[in-house]
Amino acid sequence: MSTQKFLSDLFAEFPFSCFGGFGGNPAIANIVIDSRKVQPGDLFVAMPGGSMDGHQFIPMAIEKGAAAVVGEQEISGLPVPYVRVENARRAVTYLASAFYDYPGKKLTVIGVTGTDGKTTTSNLLYRILIAAGLKAGMISTVNAVIGDEELDTGFHVTTPDAPDVQRYLAKMVAAGLTHVVLETTSHGLAQYRADAALYDIAVVTNITHEHLNDHGSLENYYAAKARLFQLLAETPGKAGKSIRLAVLNRDEWSHEYLGKVIAAENARGGAQIRVADYGLGAGAQVRAEDVRYLPGGLEYVAVGENFRVTVASPLVGAFNVSNSLAALTAAVVGLGVDPGLAAQGISQLEGIPGRMERIDYGQPFTAIVDFAHTPNALKNAIETVRRMTDRRVIVAFGSAGLRDKLKRRMMAEISAELADVTVLTAEDPRTEPLEGILEEMAEGARAKGAVEGETFWRVADRGEAIRFMLKLAQPGDIVMACGKGHEQSMCFGVTEYLWDDRTAMRAALSEFMGVEGPQMPYLPTQG
Repeated sequence: MSTQKFLSDLFAEFPFSCFGGFGGNPAIANIVIDSRKVQPGDLFVAMPGGSMDGHQFIPMAIEKGAAAVVGEQEISGLPVPYVRVENARRAVTYLASAFYDYPGKKLTVIGVTGTDGKTTTSNLLYRILIAAGLKAGMISTVNAVIGDEELDTGFHVTTPDAPDVQRYLAKMVAAGLTHVVLETTSHGLAQYRADAALYDIAVVTNITHEHLNDHGSLENYYAAKARLFQLLAETPGKAGKSIRLAVLNRDEWSHEYLGKVIAAENARGGAQIRVADYGLGAGAQVRAEDVRYLPGGLEYVAVGENFRVTVASPLVGAFNVSNSLAALTAAVVGLGVDPGLAAQGISQLEGIPGRMERIDYGQPFTAIVDFAHTPNALKNAIETVRRMTDRRVIVAFGSAGLRDKLKRRMMAEISAELADVTVLTAEDPRTEPLEGILEEMAEGARAKGAVEGETFWRVADRGEAIRFMLKLAQPGDIVMACGKGHEQSMCFGVTEYLWDDRTAMRAALSEFMGVEGPQMPYLPTQG
């Protein structure tokens, strides 16, 4: 990775129109999209936003020492070079790629997207690559794994910003890695954060109801997911070869939708995208047969065109059969990994933080923390724990403020139908009144016959909601806190309060059992 880049270097392979000059062609120390973080010598990229426009902070960036500015507006008279582009948000990913010497060209990049299962599938695929002896890294919404180094990628869940993605990729190249698994969210795709990653394989888990707040409609959300396959079509050959494989879920409606997207890309001519699909049905190219759900996980036989291999995993649930099939298909069909090694890699992933994570303090019931925060994920989670007990299932969850409002009622309806007891609570209410969110959810529960005070409750404070579940629990029951999983904060107003559902569950269980444990994290709803 070059230690110094000049402004003109960043535009040497820029694929879009740009206007203005490079002035004295200053050396660029870093690329920054937050004016508060500008250091002397940085390139500041001003991007329009929902509530604030980065262009209004250009004077501040220059005052802090920005060597040059990129933006979308026509601006003149600045004391530093200014380059105008048509889309600054899209431009920054290519500028960052150039700044870090185009790391995507030197890596085999596997993108994983979908509403649910992205993180698990990414981790499974990473384990497969390591088992196959490949030098692999991973960038997920939870962390970035680069050799022996593990970096936190943020409090909440989305693809890291474009400069961070390219920085992680460059660190992987410098560490001698050859492959990377890049978890790619719809938000990240819509905001072009990984456009210059140069995907070789694109995997989709599913596309269900979620993130309407970010995309405006289901159609826009679907289109954002489809962008991953459009980016796949644009990837040039690397080292004289081209993989260009799309891995689709044949059991899911998106199989047909994405098939049409890929067909349209292939109709443009040029190198073609290959398609491999996976599923539980006989028509899938890679399918699961003889599926067994065991107390300690799951087992099935993965069958492909030229292989048949037994897969065993400590993960639970039908959705993890699908997730592991997706990872196996990408590795075996896309990279030629031996199916036996792929199965070995899958078996080595014991769990994902905050995904069906059991918390045990010796209590006479099972306590689980899960990230399920969409209607489909909640349905899968409850159906999965149903197979783990013949007693009651007690579930606590919320629905985020300033986000998709339709799912509030949907999730409550699902829980009212599938769980024995539902506890509605806070989950990042942001600037919305929590009481209003809970009432919308309560309406959904009542619509499915749930009775408040008998089969569902509202407990605004999330810590108290978890404690309440434990008080209701009887021997053999399962209590499950859903929606936050591994996340490390919860937003009230505009403040992020440190919060971890796993810590909260441990605190509540230690109190319940009268043993030593952590303190319940603070939220403003306490008391």
